[in-house]
Amino acid sequence: MMRFVDETAASIWVETRDAGRVTVRTAGSSWQAPTFAVHGHHYALVEVNGLAPGSINPYTVEINDDEVWPPGDSEYPPSCISTLTPGKPIKMAFGSCRTSVPHDADGNGTHGVDSMRAYALRMASSADEDWPDLVAFLGDQVYADVTSDQMQEFIRARRSMEEPPGKELKDYEEYAHLYNLAWSDEANRWLLSNLPSAMIFDDHDIDDDWNSSYTWKQEREAAGWWHDRIVSGLGSYWVYQHLGNLSPEQRAQDEIWAQIAAYDGDGEQDLTGTIDAFADRADQHPASYRWSYCRDIGDVRIITIDSRAARVLESDRRSLLDDEELAWLDDKMQGGFRHLLVASSLPFLLPAGLHHIESWNEALSEGAWGERGAKIGEKIRQGVDMEHWAAFQKSFRAVATMVTEVADGKRGMAPETICFLSGDVHFSYVSEVKRSSGSRIVQAVCSPIRNPLPRAMRFATAALSYGVAGPVGALVARSAKVPSPPFTWSGIKGPWFDNNLAGLEDSPEGLKLWWDTGDVEDNDHFHPRLQQVASVTLRSR
Repeated sequence: MMRFVDETAASIWVETRDAGRVTVRTAGSSWQAPTFAVHGHHYALVEVNGLAPGSINPYTVEINDDEVWPPGDSEYPPSCISTLTPGKPIKMAFGSCRTSVPHDADGNGTHGVDSMRAYALRMASSADEDWPDLVAFLGDQVYADVTSDQMQEFIRARRSMEEPPGKELKDYEEYAHLYNLAWSDEANRWLLSNLPSAMIFDDHDIDDDWNSSYTWKQEREAAGWWHDRIVSGLGSYWVYQHLGNLSPEQRAQDEIWAQIAAYDGDGEQDLTGTIDAFADRADQHPASYRWSYCRDIGDVRIITIDSRAARVLESDRRSLLDDEELAWLDDKMQGGFRHLLVASSLPFLLPAGLHHIESWNEALSEGAWGERGAKIGEKIRQGVDMEHWAAFQKSFRAVATMVTEVADGKRGMAPETICFLSGDVHFSYVSEVKRSSGSRIVQAVCSPIRNPLPRAMRFATAALSYGVAGPVGALVARSAKVPSPPFTWSGIKGPWFDNNLAGLEDSPEGLKLWWDTGDVEDNDHFHPRLQQVASVTLRSR
């Protein structure tokens, strides 16, 4: 998998069958790394450097001098390392929520066409066109709690599904298999070997409604299977997703990577105990590790926020971000960029109706209408997933203040746009804060890549989000003495419910956004065509 890439360097992540030495080779140059082991699985991250800016470099991968990538019978073009071009405006893709089921008629019938696969096929057939600089996967890369028939077949072969956690994931071995199912389809595997990727988790990477409330956390921690799940989920996330998010400089500051890089012993380094202990500590003491990260590409800053693990859930301190995380974000929220992109798996700006209802539910659940009301509120919160930014008003208002200060030029020159990129909600839309001057503040959502809402739920979602839901929701929120939001916003486009992968491009006209879906023609389910669903251009004021 191609992970972090800048103007001269690239990070290539590999999982291998056995221990060995991995070599990445381009014309005239090569780079190597030994594998490290976690729970009997073998990984390497090869740091490629010294490349020319703006260059396209076909590469191969060898294990112990045997070439293993690209496959000898591949129908796809060679995999390439494409370094960033200085001064070239950013172009990227983003989206969230992707289930891993077969791409045949049955799989497409239940889960829709995989937009990522359709995107991969378009890229493979247009190798000379201008590809994105990266793709941001904004949560639910894997579903640990809702498993496919293929995943359940693997689980059934190693343990009884009659015992908790049943069909859900239990340990690292099952996470490893789930990632294999998610990323080994031949088209997507080719895409991931070319297109640099950045990732952040959401709840289903661990469990539905992960850290929605203190009550939720107490219930999970009382379950005998939960400790293995959270340790395996966070540990595998570090290996499969987080490690490749980091730049070489950021990675050098990571304690586990420093241990990997410094190892010069005989044989393969086994990090099983290290990863398990780290994951346990990260769960019990979230401030001990930061999953959020930030990078600048030209005159665009991308801040990727952990909106799950860094939560404080006690009623008197309830916050989506703990103090350390909030201070880090406060430091990164600066002007002086043409565009400021804030990637959060959860939409910062929900449709107004949903925002008000979730803010009311938080007040109700935390005791605004007494103990009985709190119990009712908690049941509603867990039953219908009311745990977004709107349900953490302290954090919402703190970040809203930061954003407004950036937009008003109080933290350096105001950007043209401040754009939140999000997923999670299984419908896509664009909303904008109502302002007459300064930066445009926009929310763009792309969800799902492949996991559509049932049609009955689409109607209910739209009804709760739009139309009279806004003023009715505001009235309900005021009834629980929730202060009005610090600004107002409304929809520019949407909602739509297709499986999508969105695109974003900085252009002379402004920030362009579009959403593409896969479409099956002539019953050819394995070769869907990429079709545009919607587009919008955010012009500067």
